[in-house]
Amino acid sequence: MVVIATTAVPDHVRGALTRWMTEPAPGLYVGTMSAKVRDELWYAVAASVADGAAVCLYPADNEQRYAIRTAGQRRRRPIDFDGLTLVAFQGLDEQNGKTGQ
Repeated sequence: MVVIATTAVPDHVRGALTRWMTEPAPGLYVGTMSAKVRDELWYAVAASVADGAAVCLYPADNEQRYAIRTAGQRRRRPIDFDGLTLVAFQGLDEQNGKTGQ
């Protein structure tokens, strides 16, 4: 199962996602597809997010049994911590490139 969540993406991205996936809630897409289709769909989404953002979760052969990909500006950023994916939360100043001084 593949899950993609989007925020403020162009309409054509939403249209592309609904060709392959179901949208049970606004901006949330769920579907089952091959890894090749998932990767091609993700590359199209990541290249088109513009000022929006997207996150993709899919099954993987690791300790957590899933992997995370992100595109666009998000306050939450996945980081690798000794083989585990954790989520780092950035403050507004960090996200906007300010040092807070």
